[in-house]
Amino acid sequence: MERTATYSGSRTKTFDLIITSMLTALVFVATMLLNIKLPISINGGLVHLGSAMLFISAIVFGPKKGAFAGAVGMGLFDLVSGWALWAPITILTRALQGYIVGKIAWSKGRNGNSIAYNLFGIILSVPPMIAGYYLWESIIYGNWIVPLTSIPGDILQSVIGIAVAIPVCIVLKKIPAFK
Repeated sequence: MERTATYSGSRTKTFDLIITSMLTALVFVATMLLNIKLPISINGGLVHLGSAMLFISAIVFGPKKGAFAGAVGMGLFDLVSGWALWAPITILTRALQGYIVGKIAWSKGRNGNSIAYNLFGIILSVPPMIAGYYLWESIIYGNWIVPLTSIPGDILQSVIGIAVAIPVCIVLKKIPAFK
């Protein structure tokens, strides 16, 4: 009997690792393949669907998977696409963002089933992300004014992420495998 319990626990951990890896890959692909460079600010800014996939990961699978998928998926994008200077802050802010969204969406046994809490979690996760990038950009450029031009792009990216993630999560939560 003990051997079965160990095997079952091992299977659960393996399945967990597979799900987390797939979510991370989806965040990376959504960031890499679906992005638009904005013609504003010094660095141009970037709007992509990686934020939507981060939100979906956190809402459907919880704070730990959302944090990991967002941090590693978008951090890896930065490293392989010429934005390596941004990778440290991306890893930090996106981990925090995924954790905040998932923690609120999964609070009090909701498990991502409350549209209002899902939206609330996303909205609360945006200011720390914007603040993190603002501070990082201020350090990089040695200027507190120039980074203000990146904030509209960060907000636009979050709004697009919300517009994609909330409807997708509503649909996914109706599928038995995602309940």
